[in-house]
Amino acid sequence: MKTLRISNGRVIDPAQAVDQVTDLWIRGENILGVGPQPQLQADRVLDAAGKIVCPGLIDMHVHLREPGREEDETIATGTAAALAGGVTSVACMPNTEPALDNQAAAEFVYLQAARAGNANVFPVGAVTKGREGKELAEIGGLVEGGAVAFTDDGTPVVSAEIMRRALEYCRMFDKAVMNHCEDLELTRGGVMNEGYESMRLGLRGMPAAAEEVMVHRDITLAELTGGRLHILHVSTAGSVDLIRRARKRGVPVTGEACPHHFTLNDSSLRSFDSNFKMSPPLRTEADVQAIIDGLKDGTLDVIATDHAPHAPEKKMRELSEAPNGIIGLETLIPICVRSLIEPGHLTWPQLIEKLTVHPARILGIDRGTFRSGAIADVTIIDP
Repeated sequence: MKTLRISNGRVIDPAQAVDQVTDLWIRGENILGVGPQPQLQADRVLDAAGKIVCPGLIDMHVHLREPGREEDETIATGTAAALAGGVTSVACMPNTEPALDNQAAAEFVYLQAARAGNANVFPVGAVTKGREGKELAEIGGLVEGGAVAFTDDGTPVVSAEIMRRALEYCRMFDKAVMNHCEDLELTRGGVMNEGYESMRLGLRGMPAAAEEVMVHRDITLAELTGGRLHILHVSTAGSVDLIRRARKRGVPVTGEACPHHFTLNDSSLRSFDSNFKMSPPLRTEADVQAIIDGLKDGTLDVIATDHAPHAPEKKMRELSEAPNGIIGLETLIPICVRSLIEPGHLTWPQLIEKLTVHPARILGIDRGTFRSGAIADVTIIDP
């Protein structure tokens, strides 16, 4: 096997508290070590002077649309976009057609990802059969098929009883339940955040309370069951506060922020551009600042894109008819630099931790570190 030395880069590995200009050594598909290795001879040297060298980025919230909606995205095109953005591993959501709700479906994802040969893909299994919210999916079979977590994302788990049983059952496999928190009765027909902007534009809104009541419910159920809960795409100040308070009392809950929710606010909808229509919607500037504060103090563990592509002809419809969703894989790092690094909200090690160590821990995957023997997934960033 050949040996590669990536030299002169700023090597950042939060998992090992490494942040220094040094060398990274790789042999074959595995990490040999960080720092001078005088006993080693490199077959190839890659000069990374002026660059950041970090473990391959992990996006734990991506919609790859395959099977069933290949006109929007495929595993091949989505993972190509991931690599273009420096993302080497993605966790794909189960809102496909049919849903990823059985062992064969999970195995299909791995097969298609191997055929594509781009980024690593880890399937997230559906909580309920067909994502219909009526009956638990084959959790054990999905775990055998390689599912790394469970969600009905795209829609919430509406039934509190089913959510409780999902948390209890997934706890047996040490898997997180990741919920899209939304009270559908409060958001039905809404196209944007409910508030001043929606009234000004004459558009039906979705109140922050629709997210917060379900975040509160799920935190209560996680506290009851001891199951690991991950709140997807946190968008409101109230949700950040609920997660912060729960963590202080030891509830096993984690949360994620998406770039659009800490960069844009609901004033973007003044253009009536359906590219700004998403679920949860863009909120107020106060919510944006609360999410940034949650990232700064560690309340929100992860940054994930919620990459949700749609065919152009779908997104070009009028606002009330266009589907929710925004792409994000290719723009992840530039947006984080502009919105978090340059203003001084996060340091590079803090940002990389939220894109490597924490998602790897939540998903239970062997990625996100340069420890000796680890799989050599590497991202090089020109800051």
